[in-house]
Amino acid sequence: IERMCYLTIKEMATISEDVIIVTSSLTKDMTGKEDVYRGPAIRALCRITDGTMLQAIERYMKQAIVDKVSSVSSSALVSSLHMMKISYDVVKRWVNEAQEAASSDNIMVQYHALGVLYHLKKNDRLAVSKMLNKFTKSGLKSQFAYCMLIRIASRLLKENEEGTNPLFVFICSSSCLRNKHEMVIYEAASAIIHLPNCTARELAPAVSVLQLFCSSPKPALRYAAVRTLNKVAMKHPSAVTACNLDLENLITDSNRSIATLAITTLLKTGSESSVDRLMKQISSFVSEISDEFKVVVVQAISALCQKYPRKHSVMMTFLSNMLRDDGGFEYKRAIVDCIISIVEENPESKEAAHLCEFIEDCEHTVLATKILHLLGKEGPRTPVPSKYIRFIFNRVVLENEAVRAAAVSALAKFGAQNENLLPSILVLLQRCMMDTDDEVRDRATFYLNVLQQRQMALNATYIFNGLTVSVPGMEKALHQYTLEPSEKPFDMKSVPLATAPVFEQKAEITLVSTKPEKLAPSRQDIFQEQLAAIPEFMNLGPLFKSSEPVQLTEAETEYFVRCVKHMFTNHIVFQRKTLVNNMNKKDLENKLILVEPSESHEVLCCIPAPSLPYNQPGVCYTLVRLPEDDSVAATGTFSCTMRFTVRDCDPDTGVPAEEGYDDEYVLEDLEVTVSDHIQKVMKPNFAAAWEEVGDTFEKEETFALSSTKTLEEAVNNIITFLGMQPCERSDKVPENKNSHSLYLAGVYRGGYDLLVRSRLALADGVTMQVTVRSKEGTPVDVILASVG
Repeated sequence: IERMCYLTIKEMATISEDVIIVTSSLTKDMTGKEDVYRGPAIRALCRITDGTMLQAIERYMKQAIVDKVSSVSSSALVSSLHMMKISYDVVKRWVNEAQEAASSDNIMVQYHALGVLYHLKKNDRLAVSKMLNKFTKSGLKSQFAYCMLIRIASRLLKENEEGTNPLFVFICSSSCLRNKHEMVIYEAASAIIHLPNCTARELAPAVSVLQLFCSSPKPALRYAAVRTLNKVAMKHPSAVTACNLDLENLITDSNRSIATLAITTLLKTGSESSVDRLMKQISSFVSEISDEFKVVVVQAISALCQKYPRKHSVMMTFLSNMLRDDGGFEYKRAIVDCIISIVEENPESKEAAHLCEFIEDCEHTVLATKILHLLGKEGPRTPVPSKYIRFIFNRVVLENEAVRAAAVSALAKFGAQNENLLPSILVLLQRCMMDTDDEVRDRATFYLNVLQQRQMALNATYIFNGLTVSVPGMEKALHQYTLEPSEKPFDMKSVPLATAPVFEQKAEITLVSTKPEKLAPSRQDIFQEQLAAIPEFMNLGPLFKSSEPVQLTEAETEYFVRCVKHMFTNHIVFQRKTLVNNMNKKDLENKLILVEPSESHEVLCCIPAPSLPYNQPGVCYTLVRLPEDDSVAATGTFSCTMRFTVRDCDPDTGVPAEEGYDDEYVLEDLEVTVSDHIQKVMKPNFAAAWEEVGDTFEKEETFALSSTKTLEEAVNNIITFLGMQPCERSDKVPENKNSHSLYLAGVYRGGYDLLVRSRLALADGVTMQVTVRSKEGTPVDVILASVG
């Protein structure tokens, strides 16, 4: 009953105002002779104690931490962890007692003591390193403490990224990788595998112990081993090759989750000749596993097709069969996404009959519309595009409104790109004008009128490439336009651009989530709201682009400064976030970063950060006017100096002194590059966009890239330098080619479309012929001036 009272006190601590009156009773129980009550009393007392009363029980807490009774010591240590959030400075004085508890023979006391020591020292990198060195030399008796020590060492290694660090040697040592406890062995192996920039040689010890786990009689160990090896195979497939025999034995494992992970790992590590055999083995049991693991198989097949593109026909057949089987939406969506990626990456796969079968077998509206979009994009470019039209028009006859509307859009793309099919497409669109749904009728009427004009520029604008603006941004801009009536027509250039999607290969497999995805505001939307709330920036117009953060100091210096460049039509805002790293006895005020621009740039205003306490970031801004019609001055280097007032703080209370002194700190130079002025946009049909822009402001120049040795290197350097979006998959250079054409699309600040066609030839370096088009002369001059 008494222990139940302790639980009741803990639960009522947040809702009762008079719970503090039981403090004396709890203190008495805490120091009593009944050990069974002392631990719960400590936990209950710390739950109701605030920062002002903690010093009153400090002596009792110190005694409890080093108590010989393990339950009492653990209760005091765990309570100390919670009390750090309330009064860190008081708990910091208990470090000697926690140090003594860390040498306890009890595994839980040692584990909790190590946790307290780490949280007390985690902001001091040197102190954490000393603590690790001490325990790695003396050793630990608790397997839980060993796991925590490995995690702390791993965190420091990720920050330092030094493979020869003594901490790395500790993780690879026999005390970790050859520990008698399996959980410590796995923790060490997992830590090695997750280190950044880890080489295959450094991975070898971890892979070896995971290989032993693969033959363990415990299913949990086998599952952990094969799942971790699966992650290794994504970055270092050659390092896992030695485990292939053990993985093949796991294909027949009674646990289908283990079998699935084993075979998907083999798909990443196997040779091209083993693909057919592995696909047959997958077919034998794929119907027996759950949808979430079927998705894992599909993701592995997608990665395998990127590795061995010549095997796409085998995989397309397998995926098509899976698409016909029963399954949930997420599973079917994974298959469709995989097939789409194969079709986009392999030109030979476009002629496969699978494209037509997709829409016949699809019962999900979202997937059907996605497939119709794919057919409209890829179908017109195939040798015989006419054979797809019947399948697409069947969707108009048989499907619901959303699918019918998508089918109409797909038909329009066939008519816009194939002159000989246009009469037939016009007839089909006229039939669609009689549809019962408004959306279908409107699309059919719109596309019919555009196609009847027979103008490539109209087709490019309204059929092929579509809008390049942010739809949520356009909605907000239109709403604002209706609130403030104006005689001027709505200007699309006032709408923020939609950034081109960034496709990255996922570093690890993610299982299917049944929760719906929440649409979070984009990074650009967040910056737009932040800047619009500052009076000095209210009239700058829509935010065009925000750069990635640029470091102006090293992370280990006393001040850590990062800068984000916000580009507007005629201005640029430098937003700098500063963090005071190791001056915890000083407080900065009126922190201001002065910028020394070139002659063509003009600093309009600076907004300082009013205060900058230790370990709390502060933000200051600088507004600069950009030069007009000066292609050379679009880029430049800015010298930066941070000026501030320093006030010394009382070491005990942390209160800053009334008077301070002025100081300054020189930062690294900040560069504004040509890519800061350009926003990436996707142009699905580059040829149509090229004709739409026209040659009024076209310019062409030839450059020699003497230091570049391969076409792939040249392509990557051009894309990175200009910051534009590659189109038509031109960023991928075919093998054994001496020439290549790169197509890039973007929008220059101010809303001007910008297209670049770069023809590359390999001969004693790379020769590059650059042709630039825009509807305005300035963007063209900026590109050529920056490249030259």
